[in-house]
Amino acid sequence: MAGLFVAIGDSFTEGVGDWDPRLPNGVRGWADRVAKQLSKADPTWRYANLAIRSRRLGHIVEEQIEPALAMNPDIISFYAGGNDILELRKDMGRLLDDYTRAVERLAESGARVLLFTGFDVPLHPLLEPFKRRNWTFNEHVRRLAREHPETIELVDYWTWEVYYDRRMWDTDKLHMNRAGHRYMAIQILNQLGIRHQLEFEPFGPRERLGPVQLASREVEWVRQWVLPMFGRRMRGVTLGDTLEPRWPAPIRPADGMKKLYRKRVRKAVRAAGRHTMNAP
Repeated sequence: MAGLFVAIGDSFTEGVGDWDPRLPNGVRGWADRVAKQLSKADPTWRYANLAIRSRRLGHIVEEQIEPALAMNPDIISFYAGGNDILELRKDMGRLLDDYTRAVERLAESGARVLLFTGFDVPLHPLLEPFKRRNWTFNEHVRRLAREHPETIELVDYWTWEVYYDRRMWDTDKLHMNRAGHRYMAIQILNQLGIRHQLEFEPFGPRERLGPVQLASREVEWVRQWVLPMFGRRMRGVTLGDTLEPRWPAPIRPADGMKKLYRKRVRKAVRAAGRHTMNAP
């Protein structure tokens, strides 16, 4: 059955970690993969993705929910709150209330809503308080899914032990890499009951590292990723400030997403050229 899949949220849904310069914002991600498989089942399926990296819950509610619902989606995915949890000071009670209102707005639309728990990412002890917040948030997401069994599909990311393998993660340890996004797409398609052609090949034996190597990697990770992230937060800037949604209006994945993006780029280049020629 044909329909429309709309994905909203932050970097998780935008596709950060699954890098591909041939696609908008230089990423692919699980949502693109799900949309592609939907189109293989029925070429008339359409897809939009409004997610932008670093967006907090309030921004997602304000910028994405109503535009997404105005498209009248059949399936809508909603992953939000992770960036709020990582704030140095956060009122978790208020966050959960805001999240509840957003979910109820989506649930009343009649679309099939995908909600996600957050994975228990192995992190440095320095970040342990943020993990406890994640546990609280996940229990809240599960409760909302139980309260709306007819409309909400819970993707319980928390329970998937395969993600304890560091080879599922990008170098920042916070975003899935290509393998992680691919596995996520497979699990979502299976849960939705959609026949697909994606496969996941198990990894070989893990690389064994000594304590000195492990400590060195941990120090480098803190230097390269953790400190810059909190530095940006203190300055009030994010990696998504200059980005636009990857697929702001519905496309037909059956037409080829890379092909559609090339057309978009050529159109933008021509428009920029006309603007330059007409400038005083």
